[in-house]
Amino acid sequence: MLIFIDESGDPGFKLTRGSTSHFVVAMVIFDKNEDAEQTSEVIKKGLTDLKIKPEFKFSKSRDGIRDEFFNRIKSCKFRVRALVVDKKKIYSPNLRENDEKFYNYFVKQLINFEEIKLNNATIKIDGSGDREFKKELHRYLRSQIKPSLTFKVKFVDSQKDALIQLADMVAGAIYRSYPNESREVNKIWRKAIADKIDNVWDFK
Repeated sequence: MLIFIDESGDPGFKLTRGSTSHFVVAMVIFDKNEDAEQTSEVIKKGLTDLKIKPEFKFSKSRDGIRDEFFNRIKSCKFRVRALVVDKKKIYSPNLRENDEKFYNYFVKQLINFEEIKLNNATIKIDGSGDREFKKELHRYLRSQIKPSLTFKVKFVDSQKDALIQLADMVAGAIYRSYPNESREVNKIWRKAIADKIDNVWDFK
């Protein structure tokens, strides 16, 4: 099993000064390696056909590019699980005042939510953070997830990994459906992957 994790939104709590109202961490799951390989090829071809450099990124894409991306991957075989955090419901000073602890905690929550099926999985996470952050996240996950589970955690460069780009686009599609629920246009990309979503968990 291969799992790719990325997020949308930010961990900040300056909600009246630019921080996002919600934070989404999404998990794209491939039960078979060949499905992952085929999906990666579809996305790489999309990069070439659409002249996208250096990567697909939801927050930086025009609506037309988003439409085309989700149309291209609709026949690909993967599953999605995601956790959505409404920051207004977070009261812990520990989470509100430390971005890394906030991020680590909710990645762990998402993985634990799926832990029964994670044995022998390879988990790949966007490695855009600095080295110390990645080491701390790795230590944290190892200490917080059941020791009986066997899994590998790898940090990868999203510009070089098409499936991390997929996780970014999926997280963005789910995130966009929340802060502006009254605007139907912001729900279309989540609807495009509706048949692939196992669960979207609203954290409470």
